[in-house]
Amino acid sequence: MTPVDRLIAIMAQLRAPVGGCPWDVEQTFETIAPYTLEEAYEVADAIERGDMDDLKSELGDLLFQVVFHARMAEEKGLFVFNDVANAIADKLERRHPHVFGEEDAKIDGAAQKVRWEDIKAAERKDKEQHGVLDDVPVGLPALARAAKLTKRAARVGFDWPSTDEVFDKFVEEVAELRAEIAAGDLDKAKDEMGDLLFVLANLARKLGVEPEDALRGANAKFIRRFHFIEAALAQDGRTPEQSDLAEMDGLWDAAKAAERA
Repeated sequence: MTPVDRLIAIMAQLRAPVGGCPWDVEQTFETIAPYTLEEAYEVADAIERGDMDDLKSELGDLLFQVVFHARMAEEKGLFVFNDVANAIADKLERRHPHVFGEEDAKIDGAAQKVRWEDIKAAERKDKEQHGVLDDVPVGLPALARAAKLTKRAARVGFDWPSTDEVFDKFVEEVAELRAEIAAGDLDKAKDEMGDLLFVLANLARKLGVEPEDALRGANAKFIRRFHFIEAALAQDGRTPEQSDLAEMDGLWDAAKAAERA
């Protein structure tokens, strides 16, 4: 029995109405989907930390999610795990004609990226998804989806020529947000905040930066510097609650300086 066959058999046992795990038996596509997203994020986190042992474990957890969904589909007579594996194998061969087909095998990375998008566009047409934005997944994190939406629109020419225009739009959106805050209209302020975040996602896309990656980095930086503040205060036997903003701001600057050293 291969490791994958063993995993599939374990999943079948967990879902067995008699002798299975009650929690696993109760699950549906909808209830498992959040766990699938969580496991994908944990894979990204392990990569970010450079922890290869943890990455191995997290990839296993993510694979289990695939097996879980495939098992539920098999129970409904929809498809089985091998159908999932064959579907991605077919897609990879179809989207790499320069490797598996008759096209020039010496195609460079930039040309391949364009060719990939052309093949995906043809696939959308075959699936009767005629809109440019039709298959951008709703379940993506909002910042990542915003960047993908602007990328897709840019492919058909709906894009600013440079980052200058994006910065102009950013300034405009900041002014509109401040106006709604000053007016006390929090519903409109929320709307303007969304516009501002969308512009930032677009700017990230223009710079070739994944906004989710950038924000994860900022989160990690904030945690690292705040830990510096806590450690500095602890040397005096104090906590942040026993400090004030001016002191903590000074320690924040010290943390930044220490990182640059």
